[in-house]
Amino acid sequence: MSRLLPDWNYDRLKDVSAINAGSLPADTNPDYEFDYLEISNVDYHGIVDPTAIERLRYEDAPSRARRRLDKNCTAISSVRPNLQAVAFVNNGRKDFICSTGFNVVQPLTHKLSPKFGYYALISEGARQYFEATAKGVGYPAVDDKDFGSFAVPLPPSPEQQRIAAYLDASCAAIDAAVAAKRRQLDTLESIRTALLYEAVTRGINPSVPTMAHNIPGYRQAPKEWKRSKLRYAISIQSGDFASDKLQDDGAYTILGGNGVMGHTDLYNVDGETVVIGRVGAYCGNAHYVCGKAWVSDNALIVKSRHHAPFLCHLFNALNFNAQANNTAQPVITGTKVKNTYVVLPSLSEQKVICVYLDEKLGDLKSITVGIETQITTLTAYRKSLIHECVTGQRRITEDDLNRVKTHG
Repeated sequence: MSRLLPDWNYDRLKDVSAINAGSLPADTNPDYEFDYLEISNVDYHGIVDPTAIERLRYEDAPSRARRRLDKNCTAISSVRPNLQAVAFVNNGRKDFICSTGFNVVQPLTHKLSPKFGYYALISEGARQYFEATAKGVGYPAVDDKDFGSFAVPLPPSPEQQRIAAYLDASCAAIDAAVAAKRRQLDTLESIRTALLYEAVTRGINPSVPTMAHNIPGYRQAPKEWKRSKLRYAISIQSGDFASDKLQDDGAYTILGGNGVMGHTDLYNVDGETVVIGRVGAYCGNAHYVCGKAWVSDNALIVKSRHHAPFLCHLFNALNFNAQANNTAQPVITGTKVKNTYVVLPSLSEQKVICVYLDEKLGDLKSITVGIETQITTLTAYRKSLIHECVTGQRRITEDDLNRVKTHG
């Protein structure tokens, strides 16, 4: 426990709040209706998706739907894999119910400001405490005794409110900046997708004569490009079982449905190869491999006399994932791939297109990495700011609060 400022102290969470005080009794009317929040509907930024809140009858609700979410409470998961699922509920009501996977913390407002309590519960100190006290092997959770014993840092009440208001404004500004960065990433991904599609289906010379093709995924292609079924341009086969081949220090990568899944000292492909995910949510995604590797039975191995990097780009542009069997476990088959019609340039033009794409996609990747680094920095700053404020390492004055409200 870190040392606090002279006018701050610690108190146990159970002594400054009511924990799980409002619950639905077992004899609740079966026709009673309520809005239900499940633990999976709170993300790691404390955001509750309003579209995921269900309106249920008590009779139809899961048995874990028990705890009331009143106004200005904090719902926090007690299960280790979800410990960071913490939501502040400022519009709670008697008919808003959550899963027993949450602990509901209702601050005693004369001791603990509700929003300051929320920030204390999402701070790094709280996360470390709950991680350390979670018990169990398969589904470790924080028991009631340990949860209530969490030591909450407590500044004087006016300072709690000032810190909470400062963090509200600061975190809102940080979150807005992160959201703007994520929109930039979405725009870059749209540019990347369009660039890739145009290059492999239309070429990079806008002045050449084109013609329309009645082929899914194509609009116009250069007249000199050759229409063909892929079965005449490639050979394709499934990979091999890989789970018993995994080695921490293996010399070669093991490729599965979503790329690298481990390493091994064995290989079943050598040279230029295109690997297509065969099973799962990422089936249809293509990866280029040069050299020795092991391709698992969750993927397809493609060999061809055509330029392998070009085929890899083409397969991704044609979005085989959208053509997967619509089942609980999506699958793309070798037959489906082989029966796909494409329009192919000459081998030399395929290579020229790939050189062009290497440069353009590389530039986009550099910009993307830069933005992702900025998001990581902002997220880390948000976390450290909360920790510093709720522990008194950063003292918040009225001038600080006014400044952040004015400038963000």
